[in-house]
Amino acid sequence: MTSQRRTGPGGALVLIIDDVRPLAEQYAYDLKRLGGFRTRVASGGAEGLEILTREVVDCVILDLEMPGLDGFDVLRAVQHSEIEVPVIVYTGTGSFDRCVEAVRLGAFSFIDKAEPMERVVHEVRLALRQTDLRQRLDELEERLAPGSPLIGESEPMKAVRAAIARLADIPSPVLVLGESGTGKELVARELHRLSGRRDEAFVAVNCGGMAEGLVDSDLFGHDRGAFTGALKARRGAFERATSGTLFLDEIGELPASVQARLLRVLEGGEIIRLGGEDTITIGARIVAATHRDLDAEADRGAFRHDLLYRLNVHVIRVPPLRARPDDIPLLAAHFARTLPARLGRAVGRAWRRSGGGARVRTWERN
Repeated sequence: MTSQRRTGPGGALVLIIDDVRPLAEQYAYDLKRLGGFRTRVASGGAEGLEILTREVVDCVILDLEMPGLDGFDVLRAVQHSEIEVPVIVYTGTGSFDRCVEAVRLGAFSFIDKAEPMERVVHEVRLALRQTDLRQRLDELEERLAPGSPLIGESEPMKAVRAAIARLADIPSPVLVLGESGTGKELVARELHRLSGRRDEAFVAVNCGGMAEGLVDSDLFGHDRGAFTGALKARRGAFERATSGTLFLDEIGELPASVQARLLRVLEGGEIIRLGGEDTITIGARIVAATHRDLDAEADRGAFRHDLLYRLNVHVIRVPPLRARPDDIPLLAAHFARTLPARLGRAVGRAWRRSGGGARVRTWERN
C-alpha cells in the first residue's frame, strides 16, 4: 500500500487509530515534537476509516486491539478499498503471531507500544521512504518502457531538440504546438527527462478526453462531499505531479471556467480542491500542448487572452512529417526494428525496404 505525498517527510500527515485516546494523543504529540509530522487521532476503527476516506493521509499507526472494528478489520477495509497508505500496526499484548498476520494483510511493519518514540519516528520515516522509492521505481519503469524517441536528423527536428535542451531546466511553462500525431507528448517527456525534475513525477492529462463535469476534479482534486459521489478526498493532477511536470495535452479544449482556474494557478502557484477551503502550494512545471491556433481561438473568445499570454512564453513547434521527408527512412527503420517485439510477429521485407519509397510520397498525416 502506497500513497503519493504533497510534501516531504517532515510535513507528512500521520493518523493514529487507537481506542485509548490519551495514549493516541501522546503519540501524536511525540510524533509532532520528534519527527515534525502533522498528526490526526481517531478513537476507533470506524472513525479512522472515515478520516481515511475524507482526508489524504500519508501514514497510519494502527492499534490491533480495539472494540468494534479492530485493527484487522481496518486493514481488510483498506486493502479492499482504493485508499493507498502505509500502515504501521502496534500492540501492547506482545503477540508476535498477530503482528505477522497483520503484515500478511498488508501492514508495512509492526512495533510494540513500549518501544521508544524514537523507534516509532524511525518506522514512520521508513514507511514514507518506501512510498517515495515505489513512486520513483514506477517512474523509472515508465521511462525505460519501449516507446518512440524523437527520431530524425532533419533541420526541423534538430531545432526541436535544441529547443528542448534550452528549455528543459527553465521553470516557466512551455507551450508545444503541432498537428495531431507529431509527437507533442514525446517532446514534453523529453523536457522532463532532461530537466532537474527527472526524478519527480510526470503526469499527463488529456484535456480533451475528460468528461466535462469532471474536469475540475481531475485537475484540481476534490474534498469529500464536494459533489454527489465524492465519497472520499482525491488528489488532482496538480497534486499528483508534486514537484515534477504536469503535461496538459490539448489545452485548447478546456472549458472557460477551468481556464480561469488554471490562470490563477499560473499566477499564484496555489490550488484549492473542489469543495475545499485550504490552499495547496503547487510546485509542478506545466507543459501544455495543442493542435489548435490559440491566437485565433482567443480572438473568437474560445480561449482566454490572459491565459495564452501566460502560456506563450516559451514555444516549441513540432513539424509535421511532410515538412521533414528525410526523416521518414529513419522512422521506417526504427519501427522495423522495434515493432516485432511489440507486436509479437516478424516485419516483412517489403516493410523493412519501404523507407526510400516512403520518402518520395506526400505524407498528409503524421
